[in-house]
Amino acid sequence: MTVIGFLAHTPPWVFLLFFYFLWRGIRAMRPADVTLPKLALLPVILTVWGLYELIRVYGLEPDVCGLWVGGLVLGIGLGLLMLRGAKISVDPMSGVIHRPADFTLLPLILMAFAVKYAFGAMAVIDPALLQEFSMRLADLGLSGTFTGIFIGKFAVYATRYFSARAAVKG
Repeated sequence: MTVIGFLAHTPPWVFLLFFYFLWRGIRAMRPADVTLPKLALLPVILTVWGLYELIRVYGLEPDVCGLWVGGLVLGIGLGLLMLRGAKISVDPMSGVIHRPADFTLLPLILMAFAVKYAFGAMAVIDPALLQEFSMRLADLGLSGTFTGIFIGKFAVYATRYFSARAAVKG
């Protein structure tokens, strides 16, 4: 199948998601004032997409879930490390988070999208290939890791947000 063939058989929602990710990644390269729910959107989308594909392709088997969760835990640690020293401030009265420019978001989200798209295409073209352990490990491990990175980064923002809110109330 050619690239044109892949694109022609790609559901429209995938293109919308790609352009949304691209837009978010480009906007993240400038400092901004954001809310916690807005920051939660990417981790939620990637978690839902990852779990949907996990169930659709592999089912809820313990080894499958273990591989994905293992990647998730690794990714959360990486996400926490990425924002460890970031200068994030919170206006507890308005609930606005002042975040610095994030030059990691665009490449990470594009890599996550490419991996999910590639393995999704593989699931359609040769589903048996994804049943090989090495392919299963790569698919589930990478999916979990990328999802975890975004959850870990969100956890940093959420921790700073709730700490600032608690300091005002305390």
